[in-house]
Amino acid sequence: MLFGWAADRLLPHISLTREELMAAMELPPKPEMGDVAFPCFPLARELKRPPAVIAADLAAAVNGSNTDVRAEPAGPYVNLFLNREKWVGELLGRILAPDFALSTDGSGKRVVIDLSSPNIAKPFGVGHLRSTMIGNALANMYRSFGYEVIAVNHIGDWGTQFGKLMSAYTRWGDEAKLKEEPIRESLRLYVRFHEEAEKDAALEDEARRWFWKLEKGEADAQELWRYFVAFSLEEFERVYARLGVTFDYTLGESFYNDKMEAVVQELNRLRLLEESDGAQVVRLDEEGMPPCLILKSDGTTIYPTRDLATAIYRKQVMGADRLLYVVGNEQKLHFKQVFAVLQRMGHEWSEQCEHIAFGLMKFEGRKMSTRKGQVIFLDEVLDEAVAKAEAIIEEKNADLANKREVAEAVGIGAIIFGDLKHTRMLEADFSLEEALRFEGETGPYLQYTAARINKLLNSGGFGGGTQLPSSEGAGTYISQTAAWECLKILAAYPDTVRSALRSHEPAVLSRYLLEVAKSFNRFYHQERILTESAPETSAKLLAAAAVHKVLCSGLGLLGIKVPEQI
Repeated sequence: MLFGWAADRLLPHISLTREELMAAMELPPKPEMGDVAFPCFPLARELKRPPAVIAADLAAAVNGSNTDVRAEPAGPYVNLFLNREKWVGELLGRILAPDFALSTDGSGKRVVIDLSSPNIAKPFGVGHLRSTMIGNALANMYRSFGYEVIAVNHIGDWGTQFGKLMSAYTRWGDEAKLKEEPIRESLRLYVRFHEEAEKDAALEDEARRWFWKLEKGEADAQELWRYFVAFSLEEFERVYARLGVTFDYTLGESFYNDKMEAVVQELNRLRLLEESDGAQVVRLDEEGMPPCLILKSDGTTIYPTRDLATAIYRKQVMGADRLLYVVGNEQKLHFKQVFAVLQRMGHEWSEQCEHIAFGLMKFEGRKMSTRKGQVIFLDEVLDEAVAKAEAIIEEKNADLANKREVAEAVGIGAIIFGDLKHTRMLEADFSLEEALRFEGETGPYLQYTAARINKLLNSGGFGGGTQLPSSEGAGTYISQTAAWECLKILAAYPDTVRSALRSHEPAVLSRYLLEVAKSFNRFYHQERILTESAPETSAKLLAAAAVHKVLCSGLGLLGIKVPEQI
């Protein structure tokens, strides 16, 4: 927003396009250096003059034709100082408008986002959090930019792991235990299978036979499979409800069973399939990748086959303009192969397929492995976070009426933000104690700041959905540096969301929200907001309301609830 205003003042005096000018502008490193800086290097080659001379002439030209901005040359830069009294009211009006940070950029475009995707009969562990919450945040941001979003939970309900589980159940299963604690008992059986298979290699063959029976539709295998699927989905839905995550479709891998044969036939028709040690593959030598396995030597399907059918279905039936896969970085090669095979099949839209990768999540320094039973159940972590949050709230505000509800929002919000503040490709080592702090770079810090502002607005008569007054003339009362710097940060919200979306990086928004909160708290501590002057109080409360709006909006995009009181 500030860049746009600055560009309007510079454009009449230079030959760059608006887009070129906007791309070149910078924020000065210190407030005393101005509000916007324009480096004159792009003009030096065209004008054949030193950048510093161009800067001096450009500053003089801007000052000669504007009264709402002051320009100062600083070496090769032109630093622009906006007239605070004029622009504060304009800024507040824009930020408090209902459509602030909403966009129609994606109007008429449909995005299918593949996220979460836990495996049936396995725990919903902390390791599933990243795909779930990164994908949910991206879905929210795409919607805010006018895209039609289809969020798909691609449940892992097929594959050789079911053969292993069926083999283990028929050997060591206890029906009563499975009914009492289905996920934990399934995990116990899965871990035991891998322990026993290290001593008896024939178990792996037995597991393959069970999966072969499942693929052929044999009754005993189908019955066991349906049972595992039913209790797993029930467990998953309970966790999603706590996280506030919903899906447009929950489709297991099995949904695509009747769609894979057409893919295999098409690959055959295009003469892309080759035999390799009894298996059928598509060679990707030209792309610098190993062959993509389509059919194993026993004739059963494998993940690439299914993902090819899935992508084609999402394009042709769901009508996707873009297909996003929020899946861990360890699947990087797999998706490169799938997209390359789609391209080989003549599907030019494969260029609109993107793997949104992310790094490993550790919990208190520990890696997780389902095969070894080293799984931290997400539900248990949520319970612990909520209990700790409730204890902190009890200490801070014992009279709070709805402590348990607030603790649920704070505890779960702490876990979500503790993940999303990390750049997604970096390994995240999650610390519950650190995430629950009410100071520092945490979700509770942001929630507490929003709650403090809400209390302030209520004290000043601006709470409870009260119609806010006009921002006209507000600059007379809130043009001090702390307040002005806070408003300038708020003005960057739409561009921040756009940047986060462009890079598929929720951490961009998370870090920005921390800057918003820090900026408001500087304003709050340096200036009195509730004063003896009604116009001054009104103006400053409008600034507080603008901060509250951006914090609530941004946290909402990240999937975090904001309690009115803490």
